[in-house]
Parts: sequence; structure tokens; C-alpha cells
Amino acid sequence: MNNIRTHLIIEGRVQGVWFRESTRREAVSLKLTGWVRNRPGGTVEALIEGPEDAVNRLVSWCRKGPPAARVAGIRKEQDTWQGEFDSFDIVI
Repeated sequence: MNNIRTHLIIEGRVQGVWFRESTRREAVSLKLTGWVRNRPGGTVEALIEGPEDAVNRLVSWCRKGPPAARVAGIRKEQDTWQGEFDSFDIVI
């Protein structure tokens, strides 16, 4: 299985709706590593590493997010897996 690294910027109503914690929980359930954080301007950013199929499932989940979220769009960049993380965390 190919490991990949994906960087996301999620736009829309994604702050103040439990997006980060819900993303962390989804990532942990998929055994992914990386982080998620709020950004100035109201977007959420995530850096995800793990098996390609699991990363793609988390990206698909992020297109909708938790029930109170309203995702307007996602900017996605794929990169080479670096194995940089041991867990998936919320960072500030």
C-alpha cells in the first residue's frame, strides 16, 4: 500500500462547528497521522499522512465535515509521504 501526504485548506463555515475535533476523530479511526488547525480568515488546514486509500477517505469526509459545517471548497495538494508524525492532533 502506498503511503501519501496530503495538505488541505477547507473553506466555508468550518470554524466553531467542531470541525477540527471531528476531523481528528475520523483520522484516528482511519489510523492516519498529521494535524488539523484553524487558520486566520475562517479556514481549516490539515496535513495528513498514511495509506492512500485511508487518506482519500478522510479527504472525502472533509468535503462534508460534521453536521453543523458548510464546506464551500477544498484546496488539496498531494506530496511524498515523510513519516513525520506519530499521531493525529489538533494544533494551534
